[in-house]
Amino acid sequence: MQFKKILFFLCICVSVNACKEVDPNKQFDEGNYKDQLYVSKEIGWQLKVPKGWEIITKSQKDDYSQKGKKVFKDVHDMDVDDSSVKDLIAFKKDKYNIFLSNSESFKETYEGEWKESSANLKSILYDTYKSKGINVDSMATITERIDGLDFERIGFVIYGSDGEVILNQLYYRKLINGVAFNVILNYNNEKDKRIMQDALFSSKFRK
Repeated sequence: MQFKKILFFLCICVSVNACKEVDPNKQFDEGNYKDQLYVSKEIGWQLKVPKGWEIITKSQKDDYSQKGKKVFKDVHDMDVDDSSVKDLIAFKKDKYNIFLSNSESFKETYEGEWKESSANLKSILYDTYKSKGINVDSMATITERIDGLDFERIGFVIYGSDGEVILNQLYYRKLINGVAFNVILNYNNEKDKRIMQDALFSSKFRK
């Protein structure tokens, strides 16, 4: 199932500690980073990281992933193998406002399999939240265009016990030359949402 690495965002309240200065180019599995510009050769993607936002380290992402997989196993009684997923650029403003991207080989074995996988992802994540007692609504699935490419977008709104919104999640997905490309935005305010969306929507893809 093509929802593996995304699952670590099930742990929405994980604490993110400040870290010492690190080499940004050692924090992802594919691509290069210099002067705030990230370039993925596999995807053919260029993205400018917003000023003042911190690159998320591999150890932080691994921590997210392990917690997310534990939540998934508790609910669905099955393990998640994410060994084929490549971490791409990820950055954050704080523990709630986070930009993540990853890729994984995805070969359609029948027509419509990719679109079906998006519907399955949305259903599985929604059911997992509900099973953990989290008050959540799913957003309508829509198509948004980024640099001339159509991305499918699914999303969730997560509420606290008092009914107030505590977190929003947007998942942008696109199948590019046999590679599943995913971008996930976590945000709790409109300003940081716009900053992340501006970075994504101004990014460029090789044609």
